[in-house]
Amino acid sequence: MHDDRLGREFSPAFAAAGFRHEENVLMAYRGDPPRVPHAEELSLAVLLPVLHETWRETLPDAGDEVIEQLARRAETRLRGAGRVGFRGVRSSGGEIAARADLYVHDGVAQIEDLVTAVPHRGRGHARALMLSLLAEATAAAGLVFLVADAGDWPREFYARLGFAEIGRTHDFVRA
Repeated sequence: MHDDRLGREFSPAFAAAGFRHEENVLMAYRGDPPRVPHAEELSLAVLLPVLHETWRETLPDAGDEVIEQLARRAETRLRGAGRVGFRGVRSSGGEIAARADLYVHDGVAQIEDLVTAVPHRGRGHARALMLSLLAEATAAAGLVFLVADAGDWPREFYARLGFAEIGRTHDFVRA
């Protein structure tokens, strides 16, 4: 639901019907374009093994077929906008430490699916990647946005980088 007021008002009725309420924050970049080198463009051949590993960590009991299907969803994301790119930064050891998707279409850019690999968290990889994505996105679009979980810490990280809340959405998921 894209209306914040209605989402809040309908929440009790959805909860009574067995739905879980998830609130997201729409955030637009309001900072100056960063001047940093661009992150590495990741081909599907490079990205797919990383996605397999991430899904295996997230769903350790899932079968190989499920993991393969989840990883291969990246192929369909290539059709998500006029220009779609997978970006990443590497650790000093050469592994993909953080990765994200960048979608650009008709003057609007969306940053999505920012993930830092567990062994590389807390070392600035996500920040370096986000600054690179912001440099690329602000050069290509007049509006740069992302969607963050309203109740989770990354929205504060995004705010420190120059994003500001511009709206909220509400999802109701059968519990």
